[in-house]
Amino acid sequence: MRWLFLILGWLFVGLGVLGAFLPILPTTPFLLLAVACFTRSSPRLEAWLINHPRFGPPLQDWRAHGAIPRRAKVLAVSMIAVSYGLFVLGTSPPLWRALIVLAILCASSLFIVTRPDSG
Repeated sequence: MRWLFLILGWLFVGLGVLGAFLPILPTTPFLLLAVACFTRSSPRLEAWLINHPRFGPPLQDWRAHGAIPRRAKVLAVSMIAVSYGLFVLGTSPPLWRALIVLAILCASSLFIVTRPDSG
């Protein structure tokens, strides 16, 4: 299992780094998953990611307080809204599917905005 978590950790680091450059791909959630995998596979890599000068502070805030920066909250909820709009306009889903997706995205947004602010 250690090797599986190590491989997954690096996969999530790669996705997180891509997310730093691609606006549609999130960074922090993938890095949180990477830290969780490294916690189970490599304390050295976990410490490296937690203490990273660029990616470490949001991970430390999340770990210590469950906090998300206000700017990240606004960006995340905005992207969720845009994504839902594109989903509805681009696919013309049946009402039941549109409502299920809306409920999931509203719950996700509610979770995000109710976390404490960091920084």
